Amino acid sequence: MPIGVSPLLILRYIDARHVSLHSPHPAQFLCAIFNNMTSLVPELAKGDALLLTVAAALGTHYAFKKLEPRDPLTHVGLLGVPPMLLSAFLKPYYGALGALAVTFALFFAVLTTSVALYRISPFHPLAQYPGPLLHKVSRFYLTWITMQGRAHLYTQQLHERYGDIVRVGPNEVTIRDASAILPVLGATGFPKSEAYLGRAMYAPVRSLIASSGDEHQARRKPWNRAFNSAALKGYEGIISRRAEQLVDLLSREKANVDLGVRFSWFTFDFMSDMAFGGGSDMLTKGDEGSMWRVLDDGLAAGHFFANQPWIAAWAAKFPMFGQDVKRMRKYGTERAAERVNHGSLNKDLFYYLNNEDGAEKQTRPLAQVISDGALAVIAGSDTTANVLTNLFFFLLSDRNEYKRLQAEVDKFYPPGENALETKYHQDMPILNAAINEALRLVPVVPSGSQRAAPPGGKVVGSYYLPEGTNASVHFYSVHRDSRNFAPHTTSFWPDRFLIASGEMKASDAGIDDRAFVHNAGAFVPFSFGPANCVGKNLALQEMRMTICLLMQRLELRFAPGFNPDSYERNLLDFFVIKKPELLVNVLIRDQSA
Repeated sequence: MPIGVSPLLILRYIDARHVSLHSPHPAQFLCAIFNNMTSLVPELAKGDALLLTVAAALGTHYAFKKLEPRDPLTHVGLLGVPPMLLSAFLKPYYGALGALAVTFALFFAVLTTSVALYRISPFHPLAQYPGPLLHKVSRFYLTWITMQGRAHLYTQQLHERYGDIVRVGPNEVTIRDASAILPVLGATGFPKSEAYLGRAMYAPVRSLIASSGDEHQARRKPWNRAFNSAALKGYEGIISRRAEQLVDLLSREKANVDLGVRFSWFTFDFMSDMAFGGGSDMLTKGDEGSMWRVLDDGLAAGHFFANQPWIAAWAAKFPMFGQDVKRMRKYGTERAAERVNHGSLNKDLFYYLNNEDGAEKQTRPLAQVISDGALAVIAGSDTTANVLTNLFFFLLSDRNEYKRLQAEVDKFYPPGENALETKYHQDMPILNAAINEALRLVPVVPSGSQRAAPPGGKVVGSYYLPEGTNASVHFYSVHRDSRNFAPHTTSFWPDRFLIASGEMKASDAGIDDRAFVHNAGAFVPFSFGPANCVGKNLALQEMRMTICLLMQRLELRFAPGFNPDSYERNLLDFFVIKKPELLVNVLIRDQSA
Protein backbone atom coordinates (compact mmCIF):
# COMPACT_ATOMS: atom_id res chain seq x y z
CA MET A 1 0.00 0.00 0.00
CA PRO A 2 1.29 3.54 -0.66
CA ILE A 3 2.46 5.73 2.21
CA GLY A 4 0.02 8.54 1.43
CA VAL A 5 -3.13 6.60 2.41
CA SER A 6 -6.00 8.43 4.04
CA PRO A 7 -6.67 8.16 7.81
CA LEU A 8 -10.04 6.53 7.03
CA LEU A 9 -8.35 3.81 5.00
CA ILE A 10 -5.88 3.21 7.82
CA LEU A 11 -8.70 2.80 10.34
CA ARG A 12 -10.53 0.42 8.05
CA TYR A 13 -7.33 -1.55 7.58
CA ILE A 14 -6.74 -1.79 11.32
CA ASP A 15 -10.34 -2.79 11.93
CA ALA A 16 -10.03 -5.43 9.23
CA ARG A 17 -7.08 -6.87 11.13
CA HIS A 18 -9.43 -7.27 14.14
CA VAL A 19 -7.94 -4.44 16.20
CA SER A 20 -10.64 -2.96 18.39
CA LEU A 21 -11.03 0.80 18.05
CA HIS A 22 -12.52 0.79 21.53
CA SER A 23 -9.63 -0.86 23.33
CA PRO A 24 -9.90 -0.54 27.13
CA HIS A 25 -6.37 0.90 27.31
CA PRO A 26 -5.02 3.63 24.96
CA ALA A 27 -1.57 2.07 24.98
CA GLN A 28 -2.96 -1.14 23.53
CA PHE A 29 -4.58 0.82 20.74
CA LEU A 30 -1.36 2.71 19.94
CA CYS A 31 0.65 -0.50 19.93
CA ALA A 32 -1.90 -2.06 17.62
CA ILE A 33 -1.63 0.89 15.24
CA PHE A 34 2.16 0.63 15.21
CA ASN A 35 2.17 -3.12 14.70
CA ASN A 36 -0.21 -2.90 11.77
CA MET A 37 1.11 0.31 10.17
CA THR A 38 4.32 -1.43 9.18
CA SER A 39 2.46 -3.20 6.41
CA LEU A 40 1.45 0.19 5.00
CA VAL A 41 5.02 1.28 4.29
CA PRO A 42 7.35 -0.04 1.61
CA GLU A 43 10.26 -2.23 2.56
CA LEU A 44 13.66 -0.57 2.71
CA ALA A 45 17.08 -2.05 3.03
CA LYS A 46 18.33 -1.76 6.58
CA GLY A 47 21.10 0.64 5.56
CA ASP A 48 18.64 2.86 3.72
CA ALA A 49 16.32 2.91 6.72
CA LEU A 50 19.19 3.92 9.00
CA LEU A 51 20.26 6.65 6.56
CA LEU A 52 16.70 7.93 6.47
CA THR A 53 16.79 8.24 10.27
CA VAL A 54 20.08 10.13 10.07
CA ALA A 55 18.58 12.50 7.50
CA ALA A 56 15.52 13.04 9.68
CA ALA A 57 17.71 13.92 12.67
CA LEU A 58 19.67 16.45 10.61
CA GLY A 59 16.42 17.89 9.31
CA THR A 60 15.12 18.22 12.86
CA HIS A 61 18.28 20.11 13.85
CA TYR A 62 17.68 22.49 10.96
CA ALA A 63 14.03 22.94 11.95
CA PHE A 64 14.94 23.76 15.56
CA LYS A 65 17.61 26.20 14.41
CA LYS A 66 15.22 28.06 12.13
CA LEU A 67 12.04 27.92 14.20
CA GLU A 68 13.39 27.88 17.79
CA PRO A 69 10.03 26.56 19.02
CA ARG A 70 8.97 26.85 22.66
CA ASP A 71 5.61 25.11 22.50
CA PRO A 72 5.81 21.64 24.11
CA LEU A 73 3.55 20.11 21.46
CA THR A 74 5.94 21.30 18.77
CA HIS A 75 8.81 19.73 20.72
CA VAL A 76 6.96 16.43 20.85
CA GLY A 77 6.12 16.67 17.17
CA LEU A 78 9.71 17.35 16.09
CA LEU A 79 11.44 15.00 18.52
CA GLY A 80 8.98 12.16 18.90
CA VAL A 81 7.00 11.72 15.72
CA PRO A 82 9.85 11.30 13.16
CA PRO A 83 11.70 8.48 14.96
CA MET A 84 8.44 6.76 15.85
CA LEU A 85 7.29 6.71 12.22
CA LEU A 86 10.71 5.82 10.85
CA SER A 87 11.01 2.86 13.20
CA ALA A 88 8.43 1.11 11.03
CA PHE A 89 11.09 0.68 8.36
CA LEU A 90 13.32 -1.20 10.81
CA LYS A 91 10.68 -3.49 12.30
CA PRO A 92 11.43 -6.32 9.86
CA TYR A 93 15.04 -6.34 11.06
CA TYR A 94 14.71 -5.74 14.83
CA GLY A 95 11.12 -6.42 15.78
CA ALA A 96 8.72 -3.76 17.08
CA LEU A 97 10.48 -2.82 20.33
CA GLY A 98 13.95 -3.24 18.89
CA ALA A 99 13.08 -0.99 15.96
CA LEU A 100 11.82 1.73 18.29
CA ALA A 101 14.95 1.49 20.46
CA VAL A 102 17.38 1.55 17.52
CA THR A 103 15.59 4.39 15.72
CA PHE A 104 15.27 6.63 18.77
CA ALA A 105 18.87 5.96 19.84
CA LEU A 106 20.24 6.72 16.37
CA PHE A 107 17.97 9.74 15.89
CA PHE A 108 19.00 11.42 19.15
CA ALA A 109 22.67 10.45 18.81
CA VAL A 110 22.84 12.09 15.39
CA LEU A 111 20.77 15.09 16.52
CA THR A 112 22.91 15.84 19.60
CA THR A 113 26.15 15.25 17.69
CA SER A 114 25.02 17.55 14.90
CA VAL A 115 24.03 20.27 17.35
CA ALA A 116 27.28 20.02 19.31
CA LEU A 117 29.52 20.00 16.24
CA TYR A 118 27.74 22.99 14.73
CA ARG A 119 27.97 25.00 17.95
CA ILE A 120 31.75 24.53 18.23
CA SER A 121 32.41 24.80 14.51
CA PRO A 122 33.88 27.85 12.72
CA PHE A 123 30.56 28.16 10.88
CA HIS A 124 28.64 29.25 13.99
CA PRO A 125 27.87 33.02 14.01
CA LEU A 126 29.54 33.40 17.43
CA ALA A 127 32.59 31.27 16.61
CA GLN A 128 34.94 34.27 16.85
CA TYR A 129 34.14 34.94 20.50
CA PRO A 130 36.17 33.10 23.16
CA GLY A 131 34.75 31.08 25.99
CA PRO A 132 34.82 27.63 27.59
CA LEU A 133 34.11 24.82 25.12
CA LEU A 134 31.43 23.35 27.37
CA HIS A 135 29.48 26.63 27.35
CA LYS A 136 29.54 26.76 23.56
CA VAL A 137 27.89 23.34 23.42
CA SER A 138 25.22 23.85 26.07
CA ARG A 139 24.02 26.26 28.73
CA PHE A 140 23.34 23.55 31.29
CA TYR A 141 26.69 23.88 33.10
CA LEU A 142 26.27 27.64 33.48
CA THR A 143 22.72 27.04 34.68
CA TRP A 144 24.10 24.70 37.34
CA ILE A 145 26.55 27.42 38.44
CA THR A 146 23.72 29.95 38.37
CA MET A 147 21.49 27.88 40.64
CA GLN A 148 24.24 27.90 43.25
CA GLY A 149 23.99 31.70 43.24
CA ARG A 150 27.57 32.08 41.97
CA ALA A 151 27.01 33.38 38.45
CA HIS A 152 28.23 36.91 39.28
CA LEU A 153 31.58 35.61 40.58
CA TYR A 154 31.97 32.91 37.94
CA THR A 155 31.25 35.30 35.08
CA GLN A 156 33.72 37.81 36.52
CA GLN A 157 36.37 35.06 36.48
CA LEU A 158 35.51 34.26 32.85
CA HIS A 159 36.04 37.90 31.90
CA GLU A 160 39.38 37.97 33.69
CA ARG A 161 40.45 34.91 31.69
CA TYR A 162 38.92 35.54 28.25
CA GLY A 163 38.52 39.32 28.04
CA ASP A 164 35.73 41.84 27.58
CA ILE A 165 33.36 39.61 25.62
CA VAL A 166 32.86 35.94 26.47
CA ARG A 167 30.63 33.36 24.86
CA VAL A 168 28.79 31.77 27.77
CA GLY A 169 26.16 29.84 25.85
CA PRO A 170 25.49 28.45 22.37
CA ASN A 171 23.82 31.74 21.45
CA GLU A 172 24.84 34.04 24.29
CA VAL A 173 27.62 36.45 25.23
CA THR A 174 28.44 38.47 28.32
CA ILE A 175 30.17 41.83 27.98
CA ARG A 176 32.45 43.69 30.40
CA ASP A 177 33.09 46.70 28.15
CA ALA A 178 31.36 49.84 29.48
CA SER A 179 31.07 51.21 25.95
CA ALA A 180 28.48 48.48 25.27
CA ILE A 181 26.03 49.90 27.82
CA LEU A 182 24.53 52.52 25.50
CA PRO A 183 24.12 50.42 22.33
CA VAL A 184 22.75 47.41 24.22
CA LEU A 185 20.59 49.10 26.88
CA GLY A 186 19.99 52.59 25.48
CA ALA A 187 16.97 54.04 23.70
CA THR A 188 17.91 52.35 20.42
CA GLY A 189 19.27 49.26 22.11
CA PHE A 190 18.26 45.61 22.13
CA PRO A 191 14.80 44.32 23.11
CA LYS A 192 14.41 42.08 26.16
CA SER A 193 15.38 38.46 25.62
CA GLU A 194 13.13 35.46 26.12
CA ALA A 195 14.68 34.97 29.55
CA TYR A 196 12.13 37.42 30.95
CA LEU A 197 9.23 35.34 29.64
CA GLY A 198 10.84 32.19 30.98
CA ARG A 199 11.32 33.77 34.41
CA ALA A 200 7.55 34.25 34.66
CA MET A 201 6.89 30.81 33.12
CA TYR A 202 5.20 32.44 30.14
CA ALA A 203 2.51 34.02 32.31
CA PRO A 204 -0.69 34.85 30.38
CA VAL A 205 -0.04 38.58 30.92
CA ARG A 206 3.44 39.86 30.15
CA SER A 207 4.81 41.97 33.02
CA LEU A 208 6.26 45.44 32.59
CA ILE A 209 9.76 44.11 33.23
CA ALA A 210 9.44 41.69 30.30
CA SER A 211 8.15 44.23 27.78
CA SER A 212 10.21 46.24 25.29
CA GLY A 213 9.94 49.09 22.82
CA ASP A 214 6.61 50.85 22.27
CA GLU A 215 4.77 48.43 24.57
CA HIS A 216 7.15 49.18 27.42
CA GLN A 217 6.96 52.92 26.81
CA ALA A 218 3.15 52.89 26.87
CA ARG A 219 2.90 50.73 29.98
CA ARG A 220 5.50 52.77 31.82
CA LYS A 221 3.49 56.01 31.67
CA PRO A 222 1.41 55.38 34.83
CA TRP A 223 4.56 54.23 36.63
CA ASN A 224 6.26 57.50 35.74
CA ARG A 225 3.33 59.41 37.24
CA ALA A 226 3.47 57.22 40.33
CA PHE A 227 7.13 58.11 40.88
CA ASN A 228 7.26 61.78 39.93
CA SER A 229 8.26 64.42 42.49
CA ALA A 230 4.72 65.13 43.69
CA ALA A 231 3.89 61.45 44.13
CA LEU A 232 7.15 60.78 45.99
CA LYS A 233 6.29 63.56 48.42
CA GLY A 234 3.04 61.77 49.13
CA TYR A 235 4.85 58.56 50.08
CA GLU A 236 7.01 60.25 52.75
CA GLY A 237 4.39 59.72 55.44
CA ILE A 238 4.23 55.99 54.70
CA ILE A 239 8.03 55.68 54.79
CA SER A 240 8.19 57.66 58.04
CA ARG A 241 5.66 55.44 59.82
CA ARG A 242 7.38 52.22 58.79
CA ALA A 243 10.89 53.58 59.50
CA GLU A 244 9.80 54.52 63.03
CA GLN A 245 8.47 50.99 63.49
CA LEU A 246 11.79 49.57 62.29
CA VAL A 247 13.84 51.67 64.71
CA ASP A 248 11.49 50.82 67.60
CA LEU A 249 11.83 47.11 66.81
CA LEU A 250 15.64 47.28 66.68
CA SER A 251 15.71 49.27 69.93
CA ARG A 252 13.79 46.50 71.69
CA GLU A 253 15.70 43.54 70.27
CA LYS A 254 19.21 44.95 70.91
CA ALA A 255 21.43 41.81 70.62
CA ASN A 256 22.18 39.33 67.82
CA VAL A 257 19.68 40.96 65.51
CA ASP A 258 19.69 39.90 61.86
CA LEU A 259 19.62 43.37 60.36
CA GLY A 260 18.97 42.06 56.85
CA VAL A 261 15.78 40.28 57.92
CA ARG A 262 14.52 43.42 59.68
CA PHE A 263 15.20 45.47 56.57
CA SER A 264 13.24 42.90 54.56
CA TRP A 265 10.27 43.21 56.89
CA PHE A 266 10.47 46.99 56.71
CA THR A 267 10.63 47.19 52.91
CA PHE A 268 7.89 44.59 52.46
CA ASP A 269 5.53 46.44 54.81
CA PHE A 270 6.30 49.74 53.11
CA MET A 271 5.85 48.39 49.57
CA SER A 272 2.55 46.78 50.59
CA ASP A 273 1.39 50.16 51.90
CA MET A 274 2.66 52.02 48.86
CA ALA A 275 1.39 49.57 46.26
CA PHE A 276 -1.78 48.14 47.79
CA GLY A 277 -2.72 50.58 50.55
CA GLY A 278 -1.68 48.17 53.32
CA GLY A 279 -2.10 44.52 54.19
CA SER A 280 1.30 43.57 55.65
CA ASP A 281 2.54 43.97 59.21
CA MET A 282 5.80 42.03 59.46
CA LEU A 283 7.46 44.64 61.69
CA THR A 284 4.85 43.84 64.33
CA LYS A 285 4.05 40.17 63.75
CA GLY A 286 7.12 38.88 61.96
CA ASP A 287 6.93 36.80 58.81
CA GLU A 288 4.06 34.64 60.02
CA GLY A 289 3.11 33.35 56.59
CA SER A 290 6.73 32.68 55.52
CA MET A 291 6.22 35.21 52.75
CA TRP A 292 9.92 35.91 52.41
CA ARG A 293 10.60 32.23 51.91
CA VAL A 294 7.99 32.22 49.14
CA LEU A 295 9.71 35.22 47.55
CA ASP A 296 13.20 33.76 47.87
CA ASP A 297 12.16 30.37 46.51
CA GLY A 298 10.12 31.98 43.76
CA LEU A 299 12.99 34.20 42.64
CA ALA A 300 15.41 31.25 42.61
CA ALA A 301 13.00 29.07 40.62
CA GLY A 302 12.27 31.94 38.25
CA HIS A 303 15.99 32.41 37.72
CA PHE A 304 16.30 28.77 36.69
CA PHE A 305 13.50 29.16 34.16
CA ALA A 306 15.08 32.36 32.84
CA ASN A 307 18.22 30.35 32.13
CA GLN A 308 16.24 27.57 30.43
CA PRO A 309 13.11 29.17 28.91
CA TRP A 310 12.16 26.01 27.01
CA ILE A 311 11.84 24.15 30.32
CA ALA A 312 9.63 26.98 31.60
CA ALA A 313 7.34 26.44 28.63
CA TRP A 314 6.95 22.79 29.64
CA ALA A 315 6.58 23.54 33.36
CA ALA A 316 3.83 26.05 32.65
CA LYS A 317 1.71 23.26 31.14
CA PHE A 318 1.74 21.06 34.24
CA PRO A 319 0.33 22.18 37.63
CA MET A 320 2.90 20.18 39.61
CA PHE A 321 5.91 22.05 38.16
CA GLY A 322 7.14 25.55 38.98
CA GLN A 323 5.16 25.75 42.20
CA ASP A 324 7.51 28.33 43.77
CA VAL A 325 7.05 30.76 40.89
CA LYS A 326 3.30 30.15 40.82
CA ARG A 327 2.96 30.74 44.60
CA MET A 328 4.88 34.00 44.34
CA ARG A 329 2.77 35.15 41.41
CA LYS A 330 -0.44 34.02 43.12
CA TYR A 331 0.33 36.08 46.21
CA GLY A 332 0.99 39.23 44.20
CA THR A 333 -2.06 38.86 41.98
CA GLU A 334 -4.37 38.14 44.93
CA ARG A 335 -3.17 41.22 46.79
CA ALA A 336 -3.52 43.33 43.66
CA ALA A 337 -7.03 42.02 43.01
CA GLU A 338 -8.04 42.86 46.60
CA ARG A 339 -6.81 46.41 46.15
CA VAL A 340 -8.79 46.83 42.93
CA ASN A 341 -11.96 45.54 44.59
CA HIS A 342 -11.61 47.72 47.70
CA GLY A 343 -10.83 50.91 45.83
CA SER A 344 -8.50 53.76 46.76
CA LEU A 345 -8.10 55.27 50.22
CA ASN A 346 -5.06 57.31 49.21
CA LYS A 347 -2.83 57.93 46.23
CA ASP A 348 -0.96 54.64 46.29
CA LEU A 349 0.67 52.98 43.28
CA PHE A 350 -2.62 51.44 42.17
CA TYR A 351 -4.17 54.87 42.08
CA TYR A 352 -1.94 55.53 39.06
CA LEU A 353 -1.76 52.04 37.55
CA ASN A 354 -5.55 51.72 37.46
CA ASN A 355 -5.93 55.25 36.04
CA GLU A 356 -7.86 56.41 39.09
CA ASP A 357 -6.29 59.83 38.55
CA GLY A 358 -7.97 59.96 35.13
CA ALA A 359 -4.75 60.96 33.37
CA GLU A 360 -5.23 58.54 30.48
CA LYS A 361 -8.14 58.47 28.06
CA GLN A 362 -8.27 54.70 28.01
CA THR A 363 -8.07 52.49 31.09
CA ARG A 364 -5.66 49.58 30.79
CA PRO A 365 -6.85 45.95 30.96
CA LEU A 366 -7.40 44.89 34.57
CA ALA A 367 -5.20 41.79 34.17
CA GLN A 368 -2.31 44.01 33.10
CA VAL A 369 -2.85 46.36 36.07
CA ILE A 370 -2.85 43.43 38.49
CA SER A 371 0.30 41.98 36.91
CA ASP A 372 2.15 45.28 37.28
CA GLY A 373 1.00 45.77 40.86
CA ALA A 374 2.24 42.32 41.84
CA LEU A 375 5.61 43.15 40.30
CA ALA A 376 5.93 46.28 42.45
CA VAL A 377 5.97 44.51 45.81
CA ILE A 378 8.14 41.61 44.67
CA ALA A 379 10.74 43.79 42.94
CA GLY A 380 10.63 46.82 45.22
CA SER A 381 10.89 45.20 48.63
CA ASP A 382 13.69 42.71 47.93
CA THR A 383 16.06 45.06 46.13
CA THR A 384 15.87 47.94 48.62
CA ALA A 385 16.37 45.62 51.58
CA ASN A 386 19.47 44.19 49.89
CA VAL A 387 21.04 47.61 49.30
CA LEU A 388 20.40 48.73 52.88
CA THR A 389 21.87 45.52 54.27
CA ASN A 390 24.96 45.69 52.06
CA LEU A 391 25.52 49.36 52.91
CA PHE A 392 25.45 48.74 56.65
CA PHE A 393 27.76 45.77 56.26
CA PHE A 394 30.33 47.97 54.52
CA LEU A 395 29.88 50.76 57.07
CA LEU A 396 30.22 48.41 60.04
CA SER A 397 33.33 46.91 58.45
CA ASP A 398 34.96 50.35 58.39
CA ARG A 399 34.29 52.28 61.60
CA ASN A 400 35.88 55.41 60.16
CA GLU A 401 33.32 55.49 57.36
CA TYR A 402 30.55 54.70 59.82
CA LYS A 403 31.57 57.57 62.08
CA ARG A 404 31.97 59.95 59.16
CA LEU A 405 28.45 59.31 57.94
CA GLN A 406 27.13 59.47 61.48
CA ALA A 407 28.75 62.89 61.92
CA GLU A 408 27.06 64.16 58.74
CA VAL A 409 23.69 62.88 59.96
CA ASP A 410 24.25 64.54 63.35
CA LYS A 411 25.10 67.81 61.60
CA PHE A 412 21.78 67.98 59.75
CA TYR A 413 19.65 65.99 62.19
CA PRO A 414 20.86 66.68 65.74
CA PRO A 415 18.81 65.35 68.68
CA GLY A 416 15.33 66.78 68.52
CA GLU A 417 15.44 67.33 64.74
CA ASN A 418 13.11 65.20 62.60
CA ALA A 419 15.50 62.82 60.82
CA LEU A 420 12.74 61.82 58.41
CA GLU A 421 12.65 65.24 56.78
CA THR A 422 14.00 65.03 53.25
CA LYS A 423 14.97 68.67 52.76
CA TYR A 424 18.65 68.14 53.60
CA HIS A 425 19.29 65.00 51.57
CA GLN A 426 20.81 66.77 48.57
CA ASP A 427 23.19 68.60 50.93
CA MET A 428 24.56 65.35 52.38
CA PRO A 429 27.37 64.25 50.03
CA ILE A 430 28.72 61.57 52.36
CA LEU A 431 25.30 59.91 52.63
CA ASN A 432 24.86 59.83 48.87
CA ALA A 433 28.46 58.73 48.26
CA ALA A 434 28.08 55.84 50.71
CA ILE A 435 24.87 54.64 49.03
CA ASN A 436 26.45 54.88 45.58
CA GLU A 437 29.56 53.01 46.66
CA ALA A 438 27.48 50.17 48.12
CA LEU A 439 25.57 50.02 44.83
CA ARG A 440 28.81 50.01 42.86
CA LEU A 441 30.21 47.04 44.74
CA VAL A 442 26.93 45.11 44.73
CA PRO A 443 24.60 46.31 41.96
CA VAL A 444 20.90 45.56 42.27
CA VAL A 445 21.07 43.12 39.33
CA PRO A 446 24.71 41.91 39.31
CA SER A 447 24.62 39.90 36.09
CA GLY A 448 22.75 42.53 34.12
CA SER A 449 19.61 42.66 32.02
CA GLN A 450 19.72 40.11 29.21
CA ARG A 451 18.77 41.43 25.77
CA ALA A 452 18.47 39.89 22.29
CA ALA A 453 20.14 41.38 19.22
CA PRO A 454 17.50 42.86 16.87
CA PRO A 455 16.74 41.70 13.30
CA GLY A 456 19.78 42.16 11.10
CA GLY A 457 22.14 42.09 14.07
CA LYS A 458 23.96 45.10 15.49
CA VAL A 459 27.48 46.41 15.98
CA VAL A 460 28.32 47.00 19.64
CA GLY A 461 31.61 48.84 19.90
CA SER A 462 34.07 46.62 18.08
CA TYR A 463 31.80 43.57 18.25
CA TYR A 464 29.15 42.43 15.80
CA LEU A 465 26.30 40.52 17.41
CA PRO A 466 24.16 38.54 14.94
CA GLU A 467 20.39 38.67 15.06
CA GLY A 468 18.91 36.84 18.04
CA THR A 469 22.15 36.71 20.05
CA ASN A 470 21.46 36.99 23.77
CA ALA A 471 23.73 39.60 25.32
CA SER A 472 24.21 40.95 28.84
CA VAL A 473 26.42 43.75 30.07
CA HIS A 474 27.81 42.23 33.27
CA PHE A 475 27.33 45.06 35.76
CA TYR A 476 29.24 43.33 38.55
CA SER A 477 32.36 43.03 36.39
CA VAL A 478 32.01 46.52 34.90
CA HIS A 479 31.74 48.06 38.37
CA ARG A 480 34.80 46.17 39.60
CA ASP A 481 36.99 46.96 36.59
CA SER A 482 39.99 49.18 37.38
CA ARG A 483 39.63 50.82 33.96
CA ASN A 484 36.38 52.31 35.26
CA PHE A 485 37.00 52.85 38.97
CA ALA A 486 40.39 53.24 40.64
CA PRO A 487 42.07 53.13 43.06
CA HIS A 488 40.59 50.70 45.64
CA THR A 489 38.55 49.10 42.86
CA THR A 490 37.19 46.21 44.93
CA SER A 491 37.02 48.06 48.26
CA PHE A 492 34.37 50.24 49.89
CA TRP A 493 35.74 53.75 49.28
CA PRO A 494 32.97 56.40 49.11
CA ASP A 495 35.59 59.11 48.53
CA ARG A 496 35.60 58.20 44.83
CA PHE A 497 32.12 59.71 44.45
CA LEU A 498 33.08 62.77 46.51
CA ILE A 499 36.10 63.39 44.29
CA ALA A 500 34.09 62.80 41.11
CA SER A 501 31.41 65.29 42.21
CA GLY A 502 33.98 67.93 43.20
CA GLU A 503 33.19 67.71 46.92
CA MET A 504 36.83 66.91 47.66
CA LYS A 505 40.18 66.78 45.89
CA ALA A 506 42.05 63.59 45.11
CA SER A 507 45.00 64.93 47.07
CA ASP A 508 42.76 65.28 50.14
CA ALA A 509 42.17 61.54 49.90
CA GLY A 510 45.91 60.92 49.69
CA ILE A 511 46.07 59.91 46.03
CA ASP A 512 47.55 61.39 42.87
CA ASP A 513 45.11 62.89 40.37
CA ARG A 514 46.60 60.66 37.67
CA ALA A 515 45.77 57.55 39.70
CA PHE A 516 42.11 58.49 40.04
CA VAL A 517 39.73 56.88 37.56
CA HIS A 518 35.98 57.40 37.66
CA ASN A 519 33.92 56.45 34.60
CA ALA A 520 30.47 57.79 35.41
CA GLY A 521 29.08 56.08 32.31
CA ALA A 522 30.08 52.70 33.75
CA PHE A 523 28.02 53.20 36.92
CA VAL A 524 24.68 51.51 36.22
CA PRO A 525 23.35 50.17 39.54
CA PHE A 526 19.70 50.48 38.44
CA SER A 527 20.34 49.36 34.84
CA PHE A 528 20.25 51.93 32.05
CA GLY A 529 18.07 53.41 29.34
CA PRO A 530 14.30 53.55 28.89
CA ALA A 531 13.84 50.21 30.67
CA ASN A 532 15.90 51.09 33.74
CA CYS A 533 14.48 50.71 37.25
CA VAL A 534 11.31 52.81 37.29
CA GLY A 535 11.32 52.93 41.11
CA LYS A 536 14.88 54.21 41.43
CA ASN A 537 13.96 57.58 42.95
CA LEU A 538 11.55 56.01 45.43
CA ALA A 539 14.18 53.48 46.49
CA LEU A 540 16.77 56.21 47.05
CA GLN A 541 14.31 58.31 49.05
CA GLU A 542 13.33 55.31 51.16
CA MET A 543 16.99 54.47 51.83
CA ARG A 544 18.04 58.03 52.70
CA MET A 545 15.18 58.52 55.15
CA THR A 546 15.76 55.16 56.82
CA ILE A 547 19.54 55.60 57.07
CA CYS A 548 19.24 59.07 58.60
CA LEU A 549 16.74 57.92 61.24
CA LEU A 550 18.74 54.81 62.06
CA MET A 551 22.05 56.67 62.37
CA GLN A 552 20.47 59.42 64.46
CA ARG A 553 18.77 57.11 66.98
CA LEU A 554 20.92 53.98 67.13
CA GLU A 555 24.51 52.77 67.31
CA LEU A 556 25.14 49.49 65.51
CA ARG A 557 28.03 47.06 65.82
CA PHE A 558 28.73 43.56 64.59
CA ALA A 559 27.44 41.01 67.08
CA PRO A 560 30.13 38.97 68.88
CA GLY A 561 30.90 35.86 66.86
CA PHE A 562 29.76 37.32 63.54
CA ASN A 563 32.38 36.73 60.84
CA PRO A 564 32.45 39.69 58.42
CA ASP A 565 34.97 37.93 56.18
CA SER A 566 32.29 35.50 54.98
CA TYR A 567 29.60 38.06 54.18
CA GLU A 568 30.60 39.03 50.63
CA ARG A 569 31.42 35.41 49.77
CA ASN A 570 27.89 34.43 50.76
CA LEU A 571 26.08 37.00 48.64
CA LEU A 572 24.09 34.97 46.11
CA ASP A 573 23.00 36.07 42.65
CA PHE A 574 19.48 34.95 41.74
CA PHE A 575 18.92 37.77 39.24
CA VAL A 576 18.73 40.05 42.29
CA ILE A 577 21.06 39.53 45.24
CA LYS A 578 20.10 37.20 48.06
CA LYS A 579 21.83 38.46 51.19
CA PRO A 580 23.33 36.37 54.00
CA GLU A 581 22.61 37.11 57.64
CA LEU A 582 24.06 40.27 59.15
CA LEU A 583 24.07 39.95 62.94
CA VAL A 584 24.37 43.19 64.89
CA ASN A 585 24.06 44.51 68.41
CA VAL A 586 22.03 47.68 68.87
CA LEU A 587 22.65 50.54 71.30
CA ILE A 588 20.30 53.49 71.73
CA ARG A 589 22.06 56.82 71.28
CA ASP A 590 21.58 59.67 73.71
CA GLN A 591 18.92 61.97 72.25
CA SER A 592 19.21 64.75 74.82
CA ALA A 593 19.84 68.09 73.10
